[in-house]
Amino acid sequence: MDGFFHRLDSDMCVVTAVADGERAGCLVGFASQCSIDPPRYAVWLSKANRTYRVARSARHLAVHLLTRNQRDLAELFGGETGDEVDKFAGLDWREGPGGAVVLADAAAWCVGTVLHRTDGGDHVCFVLDPVGWGTGRPGPLLRLSDAVGIDAGHPA
Repeated sequence: MDGFFHRLDSDMCVVTAVADGERAGCLVGFASQCSIDPPRYAVWLSKANRTYRVARSARHLAVHLLTRNQRDLAELFGGETGDEVDKFAGLDWREGPGGAVVLADAAAWCVGTVLHRTDGGDHVCFVLDPVGWGTGRPGPLLRLSDAVGIDAGHPA
């Protein structure tokens, strides 16, 4: 399958979750709009990540698009683990719909109510019903090819 998968160059995003007094966030490469009417968005979280553990109890998730010049945020959310560091320390963020964490500097963001969770193997799909969104920083979006050198905080 490498001939297929290696040609994909999807947009990268940061997903944040809040539940039971805990915040978490991670860099995600598996995400897509999955319905037009009604609008739906799906994100896949690795079972190895702390974000997944928090998201299992979360009612809402926030999805943030980054620009190519925000590699520092991508490295923070993709290369560090929330098991060891507070990824939100020093970041500008606010509470969004449903208590979700919205990163102030994102290119665009969407908060969705979690409708479904589907096990897909080493990742779980969260299907979201958008309840809030906004735009921010202009510029081309960060893609998988821009994030290739980021060493994951947890193995896949």
